[in-house]
Amino acid sequence: MAADVPFVLEARGIAKSFPGVRALDGVDLRLRRGRVIALLGENGAGKSTLMNILAGVFPPDQGAVFLDGEAVRFGSPREARARGIAIIFQELSLVPQLSVAENIFLGCEPRGRAGLIDYPRMNAAAQLLLQRLDLAVAPTARVETLRVGQQQVIEIARALSTDARVLILDEPTSSLSQHEVEVLFAVIADLKRRGVALVYITHKLDEIERIGDDVTVMRDGRVVGSAPLAGFSHDEIVRLMAGREPRKFFQRIPVVPAEEILRAENLTLRRLGAGRAMLVDGVGLRLRRGEVLGVFGLVGAGRTELLEILFGLHAGRAGGEVSIAGQRVDLRSPADAIAHGLALAPEDRKREGLVLDMSVAANASLASLDQTLRAGFVDRAREAAHVSPYLERFRVKTPSLRQLIRRLSGGNQQKVILAKWLATAPEVLLLDEPTRGIDINAKREIYAFVDELAHAGLGLIVVSSELREIMALSDRILVLCEGRQTAEFARGEATAETILRAALPDTALAAG
Repeated sequence: MAADVPFVLEARGIAKSFPGVRALDGVDLRLRRGRVIALLGENGAGKSTLMNILAGVFPPDQGAVFLDGEAVRFGSPREARARGIAIIFQELSLVPQLSVAENIFLGCEPRGRAGLIDYPRMNAAAQLLLQRLDLAVAPTARVETLRVGQQQVIEIARALSTDARVLILDEPTSSLSQHEVEVLFAVIADLKRRGVALVYITHKLDEIERIGDDVTVMRDGRVVGSAPLAGFSHDEIVRLMAGREPRKFFQRIPVVPAEEILRAENLTLRRLGAGRAMLVDGVGLRLRRGEVLGVFGLVGAGRTELLEILFGLHAGRAGGEVSIAGQRVDLRSPADAIAHGLALAPEDRKREGLVLDMSVAANASLASLDQTLRAGFVDRAREAAHVSPYLERFRVKTPSLRQLIRRLSGGNQQKVILAKWLATAPEVLLLDEPTRGIDINAKREIYAFVDELAHAGLGLIVVSSELREIMALSDRILVLCEGRQTAEFARGEATAETILRAALPDTALAAG
């Protein structure tokens, strides 16, 4: 009966929610033997969530997965691998201290008679995989000694070691050199000939033309288009990814910007390891008081890195010139940036923006501790007096200033981060994905605060992967693609489609 089933793997009616986010809403996907389905969509469209469900990382809230027509429910990636489903994650999942061979066969090492790992057999098998991928490293080399591109190839070797029937590749070329990309494409062609079904997530449309057979486009947790590659033009793909123009969404009250507060010219950031040489490559920007500059780009565009350069991070690898209020400044650390009136609310608030086991008050005062000290120690009364006005301004809901920050909702945690930076009296506020992972009501409050701060005369730079958010908040929009500045639009000039076209690698030059 299984031989009569035309699809190797099917997802039917898959739904998945996280706190404040409906990540997937009734998604269907069908994979055929010997074909590559290109899965496309903006950041946050739900692509990686769907793949994580197929690979057993977490279960769906609704819907079902079918393998050869049989309903399956994987409790872990190990169970999925045992049934022939392998995934190459966008983020590396290797153990740096282990060898190449140990990483490739982690969890399924060949054993000898006594039950011990048979290292000669494992190293020999790893060597064959490395030769297949044209990677000249020893199976015994520790992974931490390899460059990033080589580590990505090790991830691919790990997936190939399972003899997978279904292989999922999530942005696999983001860290690869051109030679490594060519080797990967040759491997994909060989896997297709062997009847393996492949899912390929990418933003690079030129890659799809080379290896793709079918295309599925996702937007806002739903599939909005699915057909053989020949049925889609680039323009149609861009239109499906972008969707309709944002209407009935938050709209800022326009502000007449005042004098220039920040100017940056030829900002650069060198990459460590393989891949393209520059993470940020010759980007320039200007910002006036009362203005919101939106920065948009897809995965690997360099958005976060751009803000980090301005905030004094990566000083040893970054280049370019930064001026504040017309004066050239040398920002070699976050302390330098804060001293010159810059503040950064990072994308990963729990890891980089907060200390989760500290109180609300302690987190809110972290960037302005000098205002809370008495005789070199934090004075709790002075701390409370210092941060309370800012927490009240952002309407942080907490039973007490002594409440642990980890017990607040995501939206309230984000408000505490904004209060922390406002307490430093900044001139320029850098916001990296300020509404990620928070509910719609908290989002609207953050939008209102952005509007309020712009009216108060701050200059704001907002990075967001949500098109309608960037269009609603921004006075001007800067578009990045693979580290380069490809377009700039004034408020009202751009559509979702033109912005997205500038952000896609093979259409960016034409858009600029």
